[in-house]
Amino acid sequence: MFEGIQFLNKVFFWLLLALPLVIFWYIVKHKKQTAELKISSLKGFKITHSWLPKLKHLLFVFRLLALTLLIVALARPQTVDVSTRTKTTRGIDIVMAIDVSASMLAKDLSPNRLEALKKVAAEFIKGRPNDRIGLVEYAGESYTKTPITSDKAIVIRALKSIKYNNIIEGGTAIGMGLATSVNRLKDSKAKSKVIILLTDGVNNSGFIDPKIASELAVEYGIKTYTIGLGTNGMALSPVGILPNGKFQYGRIQVEIDEELLKEIAKVTGGKYFRATNNQKLEDIYDEINKLERTEIEEFKYYNYEEKYRLLVILAGMLLVIELLLRFTLFRSFV
Repeated sequence: MFEGIQFLNKVFFWLLLALPLVIFWYIVKHKKQTAELKISSLKGFKITHSWLPKLKHLLFVFRLLALTLLIVALARPQTVDVSTRTKTTRGIDIVMAIDVSASMLAKDLSPNRLEALKKVAAEFIKGRPNDRIGLVEYAGESYTKTPITSDKAIVIRALKSIKYNNIIEGGTAIGMGLATSVNRLKDSKAKSKVIILLTDGVNNSGFIDPKIASELAVEYGIKTYTIGLGTNGMALSPVGILPNGKFQYGRIQVEIDEELLKEIAKVTGGKYFRATNNQKLEDIYDEINKLERTEIEEFKYYNYEEKYRLLVILAGMLLVIELLLRFTLFRSFV
């Protein structure tokens, strides 16, 4: 009955404690007002049976119910309809620059570095519903896989389709990957622009120096988070191609230019991370997700509907009925 109803003035419910006292007072008063006549015999008197005396207590019941309804009405029952509207006040444009060189097929992460990255990055993208995201691939050269877009389905499909291929020139052109990402964001009107650059090697290719690319990022107000991907020590990595077209694997030393990645992050106001296994890679993207939060303003609208009026009307009706019965039908008994 009271589902979805709240009471504004609950303190008035304490008045309900007076109802047992009212009932007690009525019983005591009724006994005192009942006249007694002792006679030796009823012979000579005509006995009639009437139901009216038995129903006269209804008058008190009506008054008691009316009092109860008035107390509940004083407690101000009301329903509240809450509607919300959200407004994104600070959007973020993000470009994820992904190294797709052959070394990304190393198996120090499960099943390999590239597939582990794709899985974690997909979850990161799903967790950014209010931001625009783009993808850049780079190895010995770089190109835009997906321009920044708010359509996450397109970005995730493009991410899943990323794989190593020998069409892109071999090597690791960190400067090229960063410069292409800057080019994607330089005309963005977003209040916050971010690049997440991931690599598992050293800059050994391309014609753009990574430091020049980082200066461009600073000029356009683009923050860069850099991630070095790969275990410490030796990793099972591709070392050649077999006659059947599959990679031949061997254990080689993991080399990541951490000093360069740290410098890029520091200059642009970002942060450097090192991911040596799947769990650390997930933790890194979780941390970046927390560092770069889109500010969302939520507006709540409250629509109050008062319910006490019906209770007052019912109480008034009960009192009117009680008075009418008292001065008409039960006039001879009360």
